Amino acid sequence: MKTKTINIILFLALIVSGWSSKTLAQNSKSSTIYSDIEFKMQKVKEPVIPKNTVNLKDFGAVSGGYVLNSKAFADAIDALSKKGGGKLIIPPGIWLTGPIILKSNIELHAETGALIKFSTDKSLYPIIETSFEGLNTWRCISPIYGKNLENVAFTGNGVWDGSGEVWRQVKKSKLTESQWKKFVASGGVLNDKKESWYPSETFMKASVGADQNVRLDLKTKEQFEEIHDFLRPVMVSIQNSKRVLFDGPVFQNSPAWNIHPLMVEDLIIRNLTVRNPWYSQNGDGLDVESCKNVLIENSSFDVGDDAICIKSGKDKDGRDRGVPCENIIVKNNIVYHGHGGVTVGSEMSGGVKNLHVSNCTFMGTDVGLRFKSTRGRGGIVENVFISDIYMTDIPSQAISFDLYYGGKSIAETLAEGGTKVANKMMPVNVETPQFKNILIKNITIAGAYQAVFLQGLPEMNLENIEISNLTAKAENGFSIIDANGIKISNVKLDIQKPEIFEIYNGKNMSFKNIEFNSKSEKAISINGEVSQNIEFISNPNFDLSKKITVDQTVPKGAVKF
Repeated sequence: MKTKTINIILFLALIVSGWSSKTLAQNSKSSTIYSDIEFKMQKVKEPVIPKNTVNLKDFGAVSGGYVLNSKAFADAIDALSKKGGGKLIIPPGIWLTGPIILKSNIELHAETGALIKFSTDKSLYPIIETSFEGLNTWRCISPIYGKNLENVAFTGNGVWDGSGEVWRQVKKSKLTESQWKKFVASGGVLNDKKESWYPSETFMKASVGADQNVRLDLKTKEQFEEIHDFLRPVMVSIQNSKRVLFDGPVFQNSPAWNIHPLMVEDLIIRNLTVRNPWYSQNGDGLDVESCKNVLIENSSFDVGDDAICIKSGKDKDGRDRGVPCENIIVKNNIVYHGHGGVTVGSEMSGGVKNLHVSNCTFMGTDVGLRFKSTRGRGGIVENVFISDIYMTDIPSQAISFDLYYGGKSIAETLAEGGTKVANKMMPVNVETPQFKNILIKNITIAGAYQAVFLQGLPEMNLENIEISNLTAKAENGFSIIDANGIKISNVKLDIQKPEIFEIYNGKNMSFKNIEFNSKSEKAISINGEVSQNIEFISNPNFDLSKKITVDQTVPKGAVKF
C-alpha cells in the first residue's frame, strides 16, 4: 500500500513537473518575443474563449461546395453566443457560405482539410458604412465581419477563401496568355484598349475617377447602391474590438485587402499563411490600422500588393479619427511576393509609433522595407526599430522612404521615369506628414535595383534615420533627398553603377566605415544649396576627397573628412 501510494505521488509529481516545464517553456518562448523590444510594451493579451464546443455539421451544414451554409454558420455562432461563447469546429470538407458575422467570445476552428469558400453571389454582400483605404465610405460587407467585439479567435489549419477572382479588375500585362483567355471567356468586359478585364460594365464605369478604389463624389447609400458591383470588400474586417487572435489557418484569394484589423487592441497574428494571386490589385496581405498592442510572428505572405502593412487612416478622415497604430512587434516572418515586405503608410494620418521589426526575410518583393506618404496626409511616424532583415532579388528599392507617394507601385513609378522629385517648399500644417527617429541595422540585401532610397519633403525633411551594419549587392546605391540627421555606418556595398551616394539637400549627416567598389571619381555626389554639415569618418581604404563631387550651389565647408 505504501509503495502504491509512493508511485501515485511520483506519477502526480511527474505530471506536475511536465506541466510546469511546458508552462515555463511557453513563458520562456513568450518572454523572448518581448526581451529585445526598444520601447515599453506590455504582453499582448490573448482572447479567453469558454470551453463550450459545437460542430458545424450539427446545424445542417452540407459539404461539397454547392449548398450555401450561411444559416448553419449563423445558427452555430448564435448557439455558442447564448452559452456565453465557445469553439465552432469546422470539419474537413468544402463549406460554401455567404458573409459570416462574428460575435464576442467565439473561436472559429477550421480543421485540417476544411475549406471555407465564400459565395460569388454579390447580392449576398449588402453595403454598409465602413472604412476602406483609410477613408470613411460605403462598401460591401466583408466575407468575415465583426464590430465592437471581445475575445475572437481563428485557429486550426484550414483554408478561408474569399473568391476574389469575381471581384477584381485584372490587367492583361500581369497574366500569361492562357490566364488572360480564361478571364475573357469567364464573362465580364474589357476596356477600349483591351488591356484590362473588369467583372462587369458597372465596375468598369464606377472605377473612373475613383481615388484608390473609393468614390469620393458619392455621398448617399442610394448612390453607392448603384455601383454595388464595384465596392469589393476586404476579406476579414474586425473593427473596434479587443483581444483578437489569428493562429494557424490559411487566408487566401481576397476581393481586396486580405485581413484588416481596424482599431483593435491586443491583436495576435501568428503561424498564418496569407496569399493572393500576385496580379491581384490591392491584394494586400495584412493591414493593421489604428491598432494598439500587436504581435505579428511566424507567418508567411505571398500577395499581390503590400504584405505586412501598418496604417492609421487617410487624410482628414484619419486625422479626425486620431487613433495611431502603436506598440507593434513584427518578428520571424517570410514574404515571397508583394509590393512591399513590411510597409508603413501610405494611410498614416493618425500616426504610427513604437514599431519593432526583426528577423524577417523578403524574397522578390517589389520593395523590402517600404515607408510612404504624401502631402495632405499629416501624421507622424516615429520610434521605428528594424533589425536582422534578409532580402534577395528585389526588383526596385530594398529600403524606401518616399514622401511623394502617388498611389502606384515603385515598379510602375520607375517605369514612368523615376521617383526623384525636385519640388518647391510648401507651408507646414496639419496636412504635412513626418517620419523621424528610425533605426535600421543588420540588413543583408542580396540583389536589388537600388539599395536605399530616402526622400523627404523640402518643408519636412526625413529626420534622425540611422542605418548600420548593412551589406548590399545592387545596381544602384543610396539616394538621399531632403533629409536631416542621417547616420550611415559600417556599410559594405557592391554596386554596379559608378555613383554610390547621391545626396541632395542633406543636412547634419555622418558616413562612417563605408566600403564600396566604385573606381569612379564621382562615386559620391552632393547637391543642393541647403546641404550642410556632411561628414565622412574613418572610411577605410579610400581617399574620399577624390571620390566626392560637390555642386557649386553647396555652401563652402559643408563637407568634412
